[in-house]
Amino acid sequence: MKSTLSLLILSLFLSPVFAADALPKTPSPEGARVYIISPKDGATVKSPVRVRFGLVGMGVAPAGVDFPNTGHHHLIIDLDELPSMDLPLPATENVVHFGLGQTEAKIELSPGEHTLQLVLGDKIHLPHSPPVISKKITITVE
Repeated sequence: MKSTLSLLILSLFLSPVFAADALPKTPSPEGARVYIISPKDGATVKSPVRVRFGLVGMGVAPAGVDFPNTGHHHLIIDLDELPSMDLPLPATENVVHFGLGQTEAKIELSPGEHTLQLVLGDKIHLPHSPPVISKKITITVE
């Protein structure tokens, strides 16, 4: 009984490691890129901020849709480091999912300096291989 319980506990700790290795990576085509159309890097804006997403070399499809060379946007707000590219992107206040295939959004941001970056995710919110990631921009909210 004790060894069975130990194995169960051990498997709970190790399962995320094996799960990450088991997730099939969706390929991204060569030259694919994602970028922020607006606001521009260095812009001073008012909240709510209208953010427009750009994509080259791929199409946009909602989460759950398995169609080649497509994905959906995730807006990374004020993170120094990106989340793991080996797991589905988490949904947090700093990682905003646009799983319906949206290509723009209005977001509420407090006054001050903020960073914005885009990561394209596949049908299960997993970044492509190689990941399609925008340049990080900095904006100031009045």
